[in-house]
Amino acid sequence: MAGAPLVFLTAWQALTQWSEPAAPPKRGSVLLVTGASGGVGVASVLLGKSMGLKVVGLSRSRAKGDKLKQLGAAAVFSPDDPGLRAKVAAIAPEKVDLAVDSVGGPWFAQVVATLGYAGKISVVGRSGGPVPEFNTGTLFFRRNRIGGVAVADYTAEMARAAWSEIVRRLAETGARPVVDQVFPFDQVVEAFGWLAQGPMGKVVVRVAG
Repeated sequence: MAGAPLVFLTAWQALTQWSEPAAPPKRGSVLLVTGASGGVGVASVLLGKSMGLKVVGLSRSRAKGDKLKQLGAAAVFSPDDPGLRAKVAAIAPEKVDLAVDSVGGPWFAQVVATLGYAGKISVVGRSGGPVPEFNTGTLFFRRNRIGGVAVADYTAEMARAAWSEIVRRLAETGARPVVDQVFPFDQVVEAFGWLAQGPMGKVVVRVAG
């Protein structure tokens, strides 16, 4: 429970914010998740699978990639792969409908290039740093859109409604939040050190015994 609400509410907003009222993408749509082995990435894979989306994840770790496939990703590729765009195109001939991006950095233009007509990017973070150069002209003819995600924008009522839907979907699919490791409170510094190494899913600190 401790590791679930923030990342799942963030992923939910990223996946549903493109319609009014908020709703999941059309079943069969292609979802690209960058930083897929992180907290929001794993939540996006699990929720995307529950929505009937074809999920493509990006992760440098083969072991984490295998785990992501077990969680429901149709394919996982390394963001450093020079043939990334061709491999994504092989999985998604009509290109990507929605990307959940928590990395940014120099890979952002690659993410944009995978989008199909009316494709969208929900920007969750920028763990890879600022985007060094981005030609907005690449958005024009495919009518692509980019939108930020901020869970703090939810009212209490909106958050409760979203959380109820998230829990329902997890119950239906039998999925659970992925917790990499639980640290006792007196090892909180070590927990942050472990977090910096890029674990799979969430790192949790147990406050009380």
